[in-house]
Amino acid sequence: MEKKMRQLCPISDPDTTYFLQITWCKDLGMGFDLILSDGQSSWTGRVSEEKISREAADMEMKQEKYVEELKKVLLFDQFSDTYRFDISKKEINGESIHFSYEKNLKDVTFRLGSLKLQRVTNSPEVIRELIIHCLDCVKELHAKNDHLQKENERLLNNLGDILQKCVEAKEELETDLYKRFVLVLNEKKTKIRSLLKHLKEVKEMVPETAQASTVQKENYEGSTDEESENLIQLTTSESNPLLGSPDITDIVPSRKRRQLTSKNGNTKPKVTLQEIKKLHPNTLPKISYLMLFGYRKNEIMCSFVNP
Repeated sequence: MEKKMRQLCPISDPDTTYFLQITWCKDLGMGFDLILSDGQSSWTGRVSEEKISREAADMEMKQEKYVEELKKVLLFDQFSDTYRFDISKKEINGESIHFSYEKNLKDVTFRLGSLKLQRVTNSPEVIRELIIHCLDCVKELHAKNDHLQKENERLLNNLGDILQKCVEAKEELETDLYKRFVLVLNEKKTKIRSLLKHLKEVKEMVPETAQASTVQKENYEGSTDEESENLIQLTTSESNPLLGSPDITDIVPSRKRRQLTSKNGNTKPKVTLQEIKKLHPNTLPKISYLMLFGYRKNEIMCSFVNP
């Protein structure tokens, strides 16, 4: 059996407070009992399952939906503005009252149900049971509150432990990240120093290369001038012996003689320019001079061999 206790003020007598106890078994749709008391008198009644089905049919609602509406109006206090109660004190022979519960939607109000409550003869005993039930509810609520407080403390302790673990994990992560950062930073610094050193070496090599290129260019220009001067001197020295030497004999008769000699079969071995250089070192300028005037090398050599 389940019980629910609540207080209400009927719309016909809002200054009077009533206490309503609902008792049901398993499900409210299977029927429930009501006890109503104003602190002096008590009334009781029962709503059967058949009556619940009949009320749902009269309102053209499904029974499940109607039972949900009954739970809201009878068991929950937060819908007091939507759901209202009314009590008619027109007792029949002073033995019963009319109790109704209805739903208010803006300007429209419709009744969810009503029943007659019969006065009980032992009203003090009923009120005592109501008080005992209220005390049991208070005791149960205190026990539930204590349990919730202990559970709250346990969760707070667990939360503190979890928070401490999170802090430790965060510190470890920060330490690890800092170590990695330092390692990467040192590597970058080393690389930067290496690049700066290499850049410095390259900058030092550039002036040396430029200086070496300048020196090489100067040497090249100087050697070119010297070669020009040597060539002029050589030309002069070659021309001077030619000018100071006696007239060169005509090589044409020699060539004729050589032809005649070759015809007669009296041939002599050929002489190379190197042999002439060894035998007649002073004749090279003359040979060069003759070659300038178009004489062939063989003719000049033959002229030296066959004077």
